[in-house]
Amino acid sequence: MAMTTPDPSELPTGPPNGLAGLHVCAFESRKAVEMRSLIERHGGRATIAPSMREIPLAENPAAFDFAQRLLARQIDVVILLTGVGVRALLEAVESRFDRAAFLAAFEHCRVVVRGPKPLTVLRELRVRVDDLVPEPNTWRELLALVDARIPVAGKNVAVQEYGRANPELYAGLAARGAQVMPVPVYRWALPDDVAPLQAAIRATIAGEFDLLLFTSAAQLQNVLHVATEAGLHDAWLAAAQRCVIGSIGPTASETLEAEGLPADFQPEHPKMGHLVQAAARIARTLAGQKRQPAEIPPPNQPTT
Repeated sequence: MAMTTPDPSELPTGPPNGLAGLHVCAFESRKAVEMRSLIERHGGRATIAPSMREIPLAENPAAFDFAQRLLARQIDVVILLTGVGVRALLEAVESRFDRAAFLAAFEHCRVVVRGPKPLTVLRELRVRVDDLVPEPNTWRELLALVDARIPVAGKNVAVQEYGRANPELYAGLAARGAQVMPVPVYRWALPDDVAPLQAAIRATIAGEFDLLLFTSAAQLQNVLHVATEAGLHDAWLAAAQRCVIGSIGPTASETLEAEGLPADFQPEHPKMGHLVQAAARIARTLAGQKRQPAEIPPPNQPTT
């Protein structure tokens, strides 16, 4: 997606207080403490409104079917999308199957990981990794890697999902002749306490925030859900459009764009620290631009 502003990596590095004077709202949940620290380290005033929680699927027949087929050497390629998902998958599987046997079964298939987080988990588990999807680690880079290095025609390809299905990835694999086996492991739900999120939605509408930060596409979906339940969907979107919008990477940016809220910037690397650093370089300039009133054309001159 084309950004509407210059790439932050092309701008000069800002001072440590690059967010000074800005009120920043982030919707991070799992790393809320780290996000607050990063924002405040750059001089910003932070509001953290947790927007989701990860719920392991209580009954996970797809995970058990995957484990059984992996142990029977019926899976040719395994694609693992998230580190949290890998751990949740192992936790589910070892409730019915031998842990060591399950991990050993990965030796008989090709193992692909989407980014550094699942790679780290598999290294801890001493599971061999054959292919690492390059940054920014989206389904597009994954399919490009498949085209370059991984023949999948006629192969059984299992994909560990990361909270929601990825129809573009599945369609791309199927178009290349793969038999795709989605393996859902967890799903995103609203936080147990949505009061902070509700307060952040109302604060956005009141014009209290200069910058909104999204570290996943699911965060926006949950924000919109809570706003809709409160009858504030359109009001929140209109107010958010007057804020600077920071996106962690292409997947979140595409979701923002689809909802009429295009990202103003995204970092070169899809990581939380890089997102805040990019904000420190560019957000004050963008906030100033967005605060400027629209130029009013001069009235028509009377004719003589």
